[in-house]
Amino acid sequence: MNVCIVGTGYVGLVSAACFAEMGNNVFCVDVNPKVVETLESGKVHIYEPGLEDLVKRNTAQGRLRFTTDLGRGIAEARVIFITVGTPQREDGSCDLRYVEAAAREVGQRMAEAKIVVDKSTVPVGTADRVRSIIAGELEKRGENIPFDVVSNPEFLKEGDAVNDFMKPDRVVVGTHDDESANALRNLYSPFARSREKLIVMGVRSAEMTKYAANCMLATKISFINEVANICERVGADVNEVRAGIGSDSRIGYSFIYPGVGYGGSCFPKDVKALIDTAGDNGYDARLIRAVDEVNNTQKRILAEKIKAYFEPQGGVAGKTLAIWGIAFKANTDDIREASAIEIIKELTALGMAVKAFDPVAGDRAREELGHIDNLTILDDQCAVLDGADALAVVTDWNQFRDPDFDTVKKQLKAPIVFDGRNLYVPERMAEAGFAYFSIGREPVS
Repeated sequence: MNVCIVGTGYVGLVSAACFAEMGNNVFCVDVNPKVVETLESGKVHIYEPGLEDLVKRNTAQGRLRFTTDLGRGIAEARVIFITVGTPQREDGSCDLRYVEAAAREVGQRMAEAKIVVDKSTVPVGTADRVRSIIAGELEKRGENIPFDVVSNPEFLKEGDAVNDFMKPDRVVVGTHDDESANALRNLYSPFARSREKLIVMGVRSAEMTKYAANCMLATKISFINEVANICERVGADVNEVRAGIGSDSRIGYSFIYPGVGYGGSCFPKDVKALIDTAGDNGYDARLIRAVDEVNNTQKRILAEKIKAYFEPQGGVAGKTLAIWGIAFKANTDDIREASAIEIIKELTALGMAVKAFDPVAGDRAREELGHIDNLTILDDQCAVLDGADALAVVTDWNQFRDPDFDTVKKQLKAPIVFDGRNLYVPERMAEAGFAYFSIGREPVS
């Protein structure tokens, strides 16, 4: 099938590469010439395990092409996926300007029947808006070209997006048109060889499914963090509690890892967008608001522990903190809404020096945070420890899970570790002579 992907971010580029890998001819459209030039060379501008190999192979074999010209991209495409960004406005609502711009240009450039697929995460009712924009542009041209607008939300995890696309739990398609449903079924059939994974529903239901899924997962994260904070106050161990509740098949272990809150490009934005959508329709989404409020507090909890520890020593001013991990989670270079950023901003504002390391996100962090005084971002995991008064572990990269604690102890001024991901065993930290503070467990001091 000939496919056009409009937008080459995480969702667009992963979708394009995976569709091409299955033999489809895919044209990617991006407004940034530098991005197109990079992709044409077989390199990628984002970090996603396994993605560069797919892009390089399918570009070399001619199934994956890139352009800045949308007219060229959609000319032969039967299906057009809109995968542009939908950033969050200051009031929490979803900014649809890029979706609307893509729809407008599709309406201006299409010359034959098309299936237009909203794959960007968008509020309920956006497909109707896209349909109206395309129809309006066709009317201006005096054309009567048939088209359909379908919702096909993505459910990809950053850091494992290629695997998620290749082996999806489900493929949700929102349409009332049998021809569109069959086209998407054929396109996705190579990814569903073991069983039927396509779920066809109404367009608005599909749009709502994406928000409901992400808000449910965010709820589990905020729930276990709330439980962790209670555990600290009553002398319970949240890791043991997690094992006790996760063994219940109705609850499960997924997304109940206590930590420093969720971040990234999806959960924070989607939670706020659903709150905003509910409000626009006369409903106060109290539970989802609470999820957001708990997370905002949790992102600062490690900073609060650090401030409390150093308060008897005159506060954090003049002290140095080593940080392992800046990305919002492991296996990505995405630092959007990352807890590390909140920690860095709060502590440096109080006069604490911070030396941070991330195995992948260092360059992005320099671009985003380079203006902050007292912040140094290094490319060596051990170098940030030299002369630091304490270490804070903020991202759960594998290389942080079992470090040489003797080396860590020698390089730090004092053996103090703040663990925002509960990577280490308190008893082992005590035996190694560390003061150790984690999430939802009694401290070792």
